[in-house]
Amino acid sequence: MTDRLRAISRQRPGDIITIAFLVFLLGLTIAFYPALPRPKYLISLYSVLILAQVILIRLSNKGKFLEFFYDLIFPTICILAIFDSLEWLVHYINPQDIDPLLIRLDYMILGGHPSLILEKIINPYLTDILQLAYSLYYFVPVGYGAILLMSGQKEDFNRSLFLILLCFYLSYLGYILFPALGPRFYLSEIQTSGLHGFILTEPLQNLLNRLEGIKRDAFPSGHTGITVLVLYLSFRYKRWFFWLALPVVSALIFATVYCRYHYVVDVIAGFGLTIITISLGEWYYGWWEREKARRQF
Repeated sequence: MTDRLRAISRQRPGDIITIAFLVFLLGLTIAFYPALPRPKYLISLYSVLILAQVILIRLSNKGKFLEFFYDLIFPTICILAIFDSLEWLVHYINPQDIDPLLIRLDYMILGGHPSLILEKIINPYLTDILQLAYSLYYFVPVGYGAILLMSGQKEDFNRSLFLILLCFYLSYLGYILFPALGPRFYLSEIQTSGLHGFILTEPLQNLLNRLEGIKRDAFPSGHTGITVLVLYLSFRYKRWFFWLALPVVSALIFATVYCRYHYVVDVIAGFGLTIITISLGEWYYGWWEREKARRQF
């Protein structure tokens, strides 16, 4: 057991959490093989990503490009590839959507359906602004990570990378356990006003629909969890980025409900996701740092 802990403590936490989650998804795919429409594709995808992660660990010090690919590009590819794969996994292993429960909770909190309440303030210019803010979701963590690397803050980057990856994977676990489509599907029949922008909304909506497809990815709100986590990290390690990102993240979180991607309770759960990520992640990273320091003596 001690040897295993030492082996784990030698690897970067961001790499360990990625391999562990991919192994989990691989096991899930094998366990539910007969129920899945594309099990061979999923097994191949997860196996290739695990192999690529292991190879990059070995080759990351062989040049600047490989190091940058290992640090920023490959984790981004992993996040996008895993998210895309959930379309072929979640609904087939857990087919009962929890949208009716989330709708009732929203109604209890607000005394009405948020997407209907917000119809009172809909206008094309606001819709364009909020749809753009919503679409910047992946750019916020990637931009933050790139800035840390360019600033030479490698230790801060490694810690941030681990926490951001952990938050993504916990949100994906939430989608598996609590599948939900969101109000744009479940409440479409009672929504009386469409979301039409001036220039940006329709092209961005169509692009996101093509890229994301139809997934059970409403609960918890990863858009909220990830971007609030980036605010927390940037306040600690890159304060000017915090002030730059704050209005964008604020608009993005409001957009999750305004643009009908999430229920209010999803957003609340997103804040909870951030808290859980920080609590678990900082505890593990502290253990890893202590083990790393112990090996040096």
